[in-house]
Amino acid sequence: MTILELINAPCYPDPGIVFVARNFPLYVGSVLAVMVAGLLYGSRIFARSNGAQRQKPPPQPAMDHTEFIGSQVGGESVINYSYTDMPWRLMMWDIRYFFTFAWALPWVLWPVRPCDGDHFDELSFTWQNMWCVVLHAILGVLQILFILALPLAFLLPVWLAATGIAAFFALNWVICLGLNGSTITFDSDPKYAPALEEHAHEQWIFLNGVAVGEAWLKSNINRLALTFKRPIIGVHNRTTGIIFDVVECLVQRNFGYATSDVRAAYKIIKEKLYNPQYSKVVFILHSQGGIEGGLVLDWLLQELPYDLLSKLEVYTFGNASNHFNNPHRHVDSQEAEKNNPSTLTQIPTTITEIPLTDSPVETHSMVSRRRLSNGSKSSFETNGRVPTLTSISKESSASHATTYTVPASDRAIAHVEHYAHTTDFVALWGILHFVTNERASPAMPRYIGRVFRRTSPRGGHQFSQHYLNGMFPLARNDKGEFIGCAERNEFMDSVVEVAKEGTEKDNVREAVEISWALIDLAGGEENIPKGEVAVHGSFHEENGKINGHKARVKDLSRLWQYRNGRSPPSVPGDLRRMTIG
Repeated sequence: MTILELINAPCYPDPGIVFVARNFPLYVGSVLAVMVAGLLYGSRIFARSNGAQRQKPPPQPAMDHTEFIGSQVGGESVINYSYTDMPWRLMMWDIRYFFTFAWALPWVLWPVRPCDGDHFDELSFTWQNMWCVVLHAILGVLQILFILALPLAFLLPVWLAATGIAAFFALNWVICLGLNGSTITFDSDPKYAPALEEHAHEQWIFLNGVAVGEAWLKSNINRLALTFKRPIIGVHNRTTGIIFDVVECLVQRNFGYATSDVRAAYKIIKEKLYNPQYSKVVFILHSQGGIEGGLVLDWLLQELPYDLLSKLEVYTFGNASNHFNNPHRHVDSQEAEKNNPSTLTQIPTTITEIPLTDSPVETHSMVSRRRLSNGSKSSFETNGRVPTLTSISKESSASHATTYTVPASDRAIAHVEHYAHTTDFVALWGILHFVTNERASPAMPRYIGRVFRRTSPRGGHQFSQHYLNGMFPLARNDKGEFIGCAERNEFMDSVVEVAKEGTEKDNVREAVEISWALIDLAGGEENIPKGEVAVHGSFHEENGKINGHKARVKDLSRLWQYRNGRSPPSVPGDLRRMTIG
């Protein structure tokens, strides 16, 4: 007997199943409508009961401009809506803001054109890309049908429901094999960035975001290698389909669950930080990779000595996480930065005895590790004591002039920068929601790191096609071949938006000078921009000028200084010009 005959048979034992089978389209539509309405209504009731305010209308991306948001200083305060809260509350907040920012969902893929990066771009017309898009479309349809059909499991025998669910997950896994491959780590192609001796002390690692298979991950790390002229290790955050990836994001973000790729990334980064060959480890994150990278950083902050953590630099794009930790090393420096956010925070007297280590935040030619110019040994060689700024200043009066540094802004991790589009749904749902502190509360979850928030017609979510092409575009030679990062582009040359006086909120943020990524505009202290960073813009002075200069993104972006094999100065302008002896 066929299924149709079974359904039409007058003696069929379960009328409920017959009704659902005969009216399946109506059932699907009804279930979907009830689910959406229930989630929306429930999340709004929850939000109102917890004091949430109505969001502002979405920005119009017609005009290209960039806002700079200084890093939060940090502190001890928390409120109910914190990443440390109960998971069910976090889930309700996420559902609430999913619908709030739903207007930006098309920008996950939009704009589809242009594809300035050719085969590096996720949506360019290549066989590999089209294969990935087709498989994701199939997975998306199957997963939607599976979710809608789940309530039917309550009408079926347990063995039949379990068999059907197992069969679906097996089919989903088989399809994902066509996307993911069999390995979890990949290396960039040497033709884009061969290993060079000058970068032998560096290790660059990339962790991808949602819906990225093997082909797109390889394109991403090759694109990074070509841009920065360094070999890249890619840690594969494997996809299980867009919808299931989003579910995984919610579990990771709200329950703190570390999947296999989080554990693999943690192991790799920890090994690199402990390896004495490397004095710098650069960690680049995109989308869901921001959630996973944030979990990795939380583990590292719990376990690693600070001199090892000072090797680490973190750069994120379209970050989906709800927090990003990077505490001060000493409470004195935190309090000094909090009390004087608009001025350069000097290292307090009580912490001047900071050991100089083999971290990347000191110069390579340490006199304390070698004989002094007068032939005598340094204090470290003579008495085994770890040298400090004070001890060196006393003993090196007879030595040649030498520069020494201390960890950047007294943070555990040397540098953290975030890049986000104001029309990117993931960034709105993640970093831009938490870092801008719309409720003007100093008790919001801490999101440490300096943020470049860009409004642009090209502001989508894809890593290569939208973020790198817009912020780090490629240059071509006369033959039309890519040769590296373009030396000039609209984003980096754009003037950072100047905030109006009085728009700062209570949530304290660092001054521009506190981040040591700032380039000396003309090699002199008088040309370093002075000013205050506000939550919704950047810094202000009379007539919007800073010592006669308009501050541009390239003047504030540390990652930009790595383009085409370059390296940023290891120390701030003030200390780089400070000599001892």
